Amino acid sequence: MFKTWHQPGKILDRKNVYTGRVFAVDQLHIQTPDGLKVERDLIKTDPTITILAISSDDQVVMSSEYRAGVNGDSVSLPAGIVNPGETSEQAAARELREETGYVAKSVTKMTRITSSEGFMDQFADLMLIKFDPSERVQRHFDKDEFVNSALVPLTQVVDWIKAGKVNTAQAVSSVGYYMMFLK
Repeated sequence: MFKTWHQPGKILDRKNVYTGRVFAVDQLHIQTPDGLKVERDLIKTDPTITILAISSDDQVVMSSEYRAGVNGDSVSLPAGIVNPGETSEQAAARELREETGYVAKSVTKMTRITSSEGFMDQFADLMLIKFDPSERVQRHFDKDEFVNSALVPLTQVVDWIKAGKVNTAQAVSSVGYYMMFLK
């Protein structure tokens, strides 16, 4: 049906045109698996995780944090970057603890998604964390972040997604995956 599905292209030439704190941009000349020669700009990023932290009584940890891409606070699920040498599971437990103070009892990878594979290499592992709301520790933010967090009933989170109030691709994907395949 899709004879070139998941086959890589051949990178003929790669030139870095920008490197910043969070991402880099490379200009690529590629021969695609179906034989086309194309030029593409590629935004290179670190791998990320998004966390659906849910208690035994279906309370979800939601976060509010300023995001430059929308120039405002965004309400979503906790998320972060996977540090070098860290697994997605370790990153999820660390980010939940640092940003919210909640401690993971179990961490499971639900699936991996891509953000915008037409021009980015970023992927996000969607992680399911089970936690006990009564166990909380001191939060530790990065020097350039501040995160508010709250427990919200899963049914309310679903309503917010349906109404477009929570609209990050990772949050919609995480809750959708959980509702379709794990609940």
